[in-house]
Amino acid sequence: NACLFLFCRCSGGSWYCCIMGYKATSVHCALRFLCFTLLHLLSSAQDEDIRSCRTAPCDLVFILDGSWSVEDLNFEIVKKWLVNITSTFHIGQRFTQVGVVQYSDDPVLEIPLGKYSSNKEVLKAMEDIEYMGGNTRTGTAIKFATDKLFGLSERGPAGVSRIAVVLTDGKSQDEVLKAAEAARKKGVILFAIGVGLETEEAQLRDIANKPSSTYVFSVEDYKAISRIIQVIRQKLCEETVCPIKIPIDSRDEKGFDILLHLNLAKKAKKTQGAFYGSKAYEVTSRDDLSTATRTLFPDGLPPSYVFVSTLRYKGSVTKEEWDLWRIQTRDGRPQMAVTLNGYERTVSFTTTSEAPSGTQTVTFSLQTAWKLFDEKWHQMRLLVTEEDVTLYVDDLEIETLPLQPPVGIFINGKTQVGKYVQKETTVPFEIQKLRIYCDPEQNSRETACEIPGVVSTKTFILAYHVLCSSAAYGSTGAPGRPGQPGHPGMHGIKGSKVCLSALSKECGEAGQRGHDGQLGHPGQPGQVGSPGPRGLQGDTGAPGPPGPSVQAINELSESHIRQICRDILQSELPGLLISKQQSCSSCHSQPGSPGPPGPIGPQGLRGLPGFSGARGHPGHPGQPGHPGVNGHKGEPGFKGEKGSPGRTTDGDPGPPGPIGPMGPPGYGKPGPPGKPGYPGLNGAEGKSGNPGIPGQPGVCDLSMCYGTMRRRDPYSKGPNY
Repeated sequence: NACLFLFCRCSGGSWYCCIMGYKATSVHCALRFLCFTLLHLLSSAQDEDIRSCRTAPCDLVFILDGSWSVEDLNFEIVKKWLVNITSTFHIGQRFTQVGVVQYSDDPVLEIPLGKYSSNKEVLKAMEDIEYMGGNTRTGTAIKFATDKLFGLSERGPAGVSRIAVVLTDGKSQDEVLKAAEAARKKGVILFAIGVGLETEEAQLRDIANKPSSTYVFSVEDYKAISRIIQVIRQKLCEETVCPIKIPIDSRDEKGFDILLHLNLAKKAKKTQGAFYGSKAYEVTSRDDLSTATRTLFPDGLPPSYVFVSTLRYKGSVTKEEWDLWRIQTRDGRPQMAVTLNGYERTVSFTTTSEAPSGTQTVTFSLQTAWKLFDEKWHQMRLLVTEEDVTLYVDDLEIETLPLQPPVGIFINGKTQVGKYVQKETTVPFEIQKLRIYCDPEQNSRETACEIPGVVSTKTFILAYHVLCSSAAYGSTGAPGRPGQPGHPGMHGIKGSKVCLSALSKECGEAGQRGHDGQLGHPGQPGQVGSPGPRGLQGDTGAPGPPGPSVQAINELSESHIRQICRDILQSELPGLLISKQQSCSSCHSQPGSPGPPGPIGPQGLRGLPGFSGARGHPGHPGQPGHPGVNGHKGEPGFKGEKGSPGRTTDGDPGPPGPIGPMGPPGYGKPGPPGKPGYPGLNGAEGKSGNPGIPGQPGVCDLSMCYGTMRRRDPYSKGPNY
C-alpha cells in the first residue's frame, strides 16, 4: 500500500521531521503517525509550562468613573487605556478574567467576569462601552463589584488573585471606607487612581490597600494616565506572581527568599556572616542546592525585579566560572542565570528573549566588576527591567546594560544555586542572603549596611533629617555648657545602623549634661586624630544662669539647632564616607579617637526616573507651503468582492402582455401512411329495435317455392336455403 507518513529522527537533542511518500506496511504508517502525535503532544505540554504575568490566573475588575465631570472625550481616553492594559494578559478560564463596572449615580455592569474567553472578544466589548454621565458614588460601585462580580465568580477566592482598580476624577458623594474594608475582608486587593485636582488623597487612601505608596496613584489629567500604564502592569503582575511576603524592617516586601525555600539551614553548615553576630551558611560540594522551578516560581517572574545576594568565596573558586543562580529547562539548558567568571573577572546576566535561541546574555566588564573577586564579603544587586539591567556592588551603581523585552519561563525544569557552568557540581562558597524582590522600587530602599566598612548614604541622610527635624522641637530651656566629653570611639555597622560618631549615642560616652544655661556658640570642628585609648569621662559643667523665657528660646531654637546640624554634617561627612576597602572590624575592639579625614565619598545613588513633563504650548502656525507637484495617476484598485445575492422571494404576477401578431402559415406535405392499428374492442350490445310494420300479404310463385320442394343432402356443399 502507498502510505504518506512523517519520518522523524533525533539529532543533537532536537527533533527533525519531514513529509515524504513511501511504500510501507500499515504498521510502519501507524508507528510514524504515533511519532508525530507524541511530538505534537510534547510541544503542547511544553507550551502549557510557559509562565509569566500574561498567563497567571486572576480575576481583574476595573471600576470606572462615568460621572459628568469626566466628559465623553476623556472617557474615550479611559477606554483606550483599558484596552492597552488588558491586551497584555491572556484572557480565559485558566488565565485572566476581566470585568468592567461603570458608575455614576448607580453602577452598571458593562462586562461580567468570565463572559469572554478570548482577548479579541473582551477588547471589542471594552471599545463598545458608552459613557453614561451622572453623579459620583464610588462606595456603591465598590460594593456592587464585590457582590455582583467577585461574589459570583465561578473560580471563587481560593488560589486566584482578586484585584479591583478604581479610576476616578472626583470626590465620592457616598462613604467609601466601609465598602473598601468589606471588599478587603473578602480577599479583594484594591488599587486607587485619582485623576486631576478634585480627587482627595485621603479618600484614595481609604479605597486602596496599604501601603499607599504601592496601591495609590495620582495624575494631573486623563492624558497622563498613559504614562502610568507600565507601572500599573507591574503592580498587577506583582499581585499575581508574587504571593509570598518577606519581612524587612517595618514593612513586608513581595518576593522570593530562595535560601529559605531551599531549606539551607538544614542542608549547610552555619557560619559567621559579614559582620559579628550575623548568620551565614557554608556551602560545600556535597550540598545540592536544587529545587523544582514549579514549586519556587509557579507563575513565573514579573517583568521587573531586584536580585540581591550577599556572599563570599575564596581560593580557586575566584578563578572559576559558575552560576550563582540559574533556572534550567527540562533538558538542562539555562534560561535565566547570574554567572561569575573568575578567570575574566566579569559578571553575566542571562534571561529569556524572543530571539530564536530563546535567551539573551549581557556581561559587565572587567573594569566594573573586579571588586567581587577579592575574597571578601560583598553584596551584589541587579535591578532588572524590561529595557535594561543595572549592577550594584556594595550599594554603588556599577554599570547599566540594555536588554530586549523578556518572555515567560518554562517551569518544568530546575532552579539551582551555586553550580559550575554546564555542570551539576556545587561550588564551595559562603552565602548570607539570596532574594528576589518583585517591586523594583525596593532597589532604592535596599542598603548594603551588612557589609563592613560600607556607610549607606541613604541611611545617613535619613538620620540627618530625623535629628535635625526633631531637634527643633527640643527642650523648652536652653542647654547648659556641657562637660568635657571623652574621645568617642568609632563603631562598626550593625544591621541598618550607620557609624555616626556625632549623631549616635553608641560612639563614645559623652559627659553628663549640665544644668540649663545660656545657649553656647557651636565650636569649630577639630581635626581627626589617629586612634587612641578612650578618654576619661568629663566633669559636670557648672550650672548656668537662668535661661530666657520659653517663648524666646523657641524662636531661636530652630535656626540655631539646624545650623548646629549643618556644622556637624560638614565636619563628619568626610570621615563617614571612607574608602570602601576599610572595614569597621576595629570598632568592636578597643575604642579610640577619630582618625584623619577620609576622601570625598562616591557619587550618590541614581534617583528614580520622574514623570514626563507637561505638554508644551502649541507653536505659532507656520507659513503655508508652496503647491505641490501633481502626482502620477494611481494604479487601478483591486476588483471588489462579489455582492451578496438579492432577495429570492417571488413577486406579484405582472399584467398580461399584448396579443402578438399572427404568424405566417406553415409549410408541409402528407406524411407516409401509418401502420394498421390494432382491432378495437367489441362494442356494447345494442338495444333491441322496435318491431317493424307488418308487411303486405305475399304472392306464392312456383319459382320461389323451389327450395321447399327439394330435399337437401346434409353432406353436400353450397348454400342452405
